[in-house]
Amino acid sequence: MGMDEVDWGMWSLAPLALTLILAFTTRSALIAMLVGTFAGTLMLGLAPGSGLNQLFQDSLGNADFIWICQIVILIGVLFELFKRSGVLGELVRRFAAADGSRRKVELSAWGMGFAIVDDYFSPLLTGAIMRPMSDKAGVPREKLAFILDATTASVCILVPYTAWGAYVASLIAVQGNAVGSAEEGLAVFIGAIPYNFYPMLMIGFTLLMCLGLIPDFGPMRAAEKRARETGQLLRPGARPLVTDDELPLAAADNGAMRRPSLLLELLAPVLLVVSVGVATLTLIGSVKIVEAFMLADLYLIALLYFHGSFDSLVDVGEVVVDGAKGVTAALLIVALAYALNAVTTQLGAADAIIGQFATGIGSNRLIVVTFLLTAVISFSTGTSWGAYALMMPVALPLAFDISGGEITPLVYQTVAAVAGGGIFGDHASPVSDTTVLSSVGASCDHIDHVVTQLPYALAMALLTALLYAVF
Repeated sequence: MGMDEVDWGMWSLAPLALTLILAFTTRSALIAMLVGTFAGTLMLGLAPGSGLNQLFQDSLGNADFIWICQIVILIGVLFELFKRSGVLGELVRRFAAADGSRRKVELSAWGMGFAIVDDYFSPLLTGAIMRPMSDKAGVPREKLAFILDATTASVCILVPYTAWGAYVASLIAVQGNAVGSAEEGLAVFIGAIPYNFYPMLMIGFTLLMCLGLIPDFGPMRAAEKRARETGQLLRPGARPLVTDDELPLAAADNGAMRRPSLLLELLAPVLLVVSVGVATLTLIGSVKIVEAFMLADLYLIALLYFHGSFDSLVDVGEVVVDGAKGVTAALLIVALAYALNAVTTQLGAADAIIGQFATGIGSNRLIVVTFLLTAVISFSTGTSWGAYALMMPVALPLAFDISGGEITPLVYQTVAAVAGGGIFGDHASPVSDTTVLSSVGASCDHIDHVVTQLPYALAMALLTALLYAVF
């Protein structure tokens, strides 16, 4: 049989392991992911060079990747429009005049995660709004990225009436037993929320850190010390995923040198995006994020054109191009994350993990093992939804078998363990799209974000496993 049919077993994790080693040693996520992806193509038996090209075509030529690219580019354009209007400078000026302590800034960033319930939209928009204020307050970019990441997927998985809730409910429903429909699956998902310890612990832990009640530790402590003693918000030599050389400390030259309106040029576009998202979710059951950002961008372009902030339509085009240029590095990272995910999937990494650890599980170990397995799969593949699709058909039938086909607390705990384990991967994996987008939102070096956040994610995962073991 061909190399693409070889059962690699746990060796299927080799491309990811190589990527992690290179990422943590070289601090270059781009090179590490490219090398890891290339190694994976060789393991799949693909020809050097042409195999990588074929992988990119297969993994990137899909609606999901195009969709996330649109979101990232549109948020880049929106941020460029914010800079052109001078509204970010006005925000910084007003913040400087107010009593804007670090604690208030961090708590504001934390709170926005609850106001914007979307795993892609939340870190990008919250980061664009809070970054000027957090910079002024001396918050290191790594800390801002952590706050953005901790309140993204964690919030989404705890809110039932979102795409996340519908997706998990559908996975529960197809397992049968006592669940006969997606509506009943959603009821089980809601019943599992009180047992979903990992996201709740992460949200609470982040809040306590923002309040100053828990001290920083690990690499984040070093980042805080650097920012406090030198004023450097980024590590020397860091490569943030978006460029922000021109983050203003005063209003930008917007043509007429007028004072920008925070209401019309900042709050209104944000409310447009949120309103469209809520309305489309309510009316058609799907959040139209791309359309929401398009509307916000068009609104702000029209408003600034009316105010004379653009010299011509050509000037509008240049701003759009500048916005797209600013997120180029982020798009490359997302593309490589998709490609690396495709490699690990084709090599059978998730199946190998399940086959290695999911046999012979008794009721006393089911919840702990389910959480840990889902966490490892999600970390390895960079996708919580993929981990859910793989683990729900394995763990839930076991839970129903033990419960005699009835919906019992064991079933709720199993669903919660799968849901929370997937969120760990979203937080900890360098190839997770939400981790990448949090780095983008904070304008942080991606590996710096991963390194500083990983100890916190591991600590909450360990505490979650202990709670499941004794609960």
